[in-house]
Amino acid sequence: MTVTWEELGWERLADGVGRCRLPGWDCTAGLVLGADAALMVDAGSSLAEGARLRETARRLAGRRVTHLALTHPHFDHVFGAAAFTGAELYGAHGASGAGALFAPGGQGREALRADAVAEGLDAGAAREAAEALSPVRHEVRGEHPLDLGGGRQVLLADVGPGHTGHDLAVLVPGSPDVLFCGDLVEESGEPQAGPDAVPARWPVALDRLLELGGSDALYVPGHGAVVDAAFVRAQRDALAVRFGVSR
Repeated sequence: MTVTWEELGWERLADGVGRCRLPGWDCTAGLVLGADAALMVDAGSSLAEGARLRETARRLAGRRVTHLALTHPHFDHVFGAAAFTGAELYGAHGASGAGALFAPGGQGREALRADAVAEGLDAGAAREAAEALSPVRHEVRGEHPLDLGGGRQVLLADVGPGHTGHDLAVLVPGSPDVLFCGDLVEESGEPQAGPDAVPARWPVALDRLLELGGSDALYVPGHGAVVDAAFVRAQRDALAVRFGVSR
């Protein structure tokens, strides 16, 4: 029996492209379907949440998730990654080496766990997810095309640093184009600049997003409602003022 995006609590953005806003931190997860493969964009904040996303994707795609792209290394976007067994894992160049983020016993992994607990994730769930993280197999430097079959082409782009040192965007050409931005763009609140942010480069990263998506794309933020190019441009200008960055 065929199910629709809406029946499973997802928002359909274009043919074969959708996203959901996850509870708790209002974090976005995206799904792109091709004839031969399925790409998940971000994995949720726990192994249980990742498993729910995996099952939803299976019902929509009729197959398992074959590719997983992590937009940046924060717990609410990566802690569900280990639930996607067998998926090809993509991240921005340097993501695996950032503070030994995905290395067993690494300080970056411990920092993620501690941040998750501080933000309200159950301590046991945070520990389980941190210990299960695997290294990013495919680190994207510049741009990397993915062919999902049936004419579905996706472009992964290393657009950071900005929100973190390792920000990845996912462009899905179509009618309309859809651009998953991670937390470089936030709609439901002011963009968050933590200790791993690179404020001086953040406006440049948003310029790159605007180059990729153009004036007519749907821009999908890491948190909040889908926005347009004018919103991204305004956020770029506000961040430039906030961080004292000139054009």
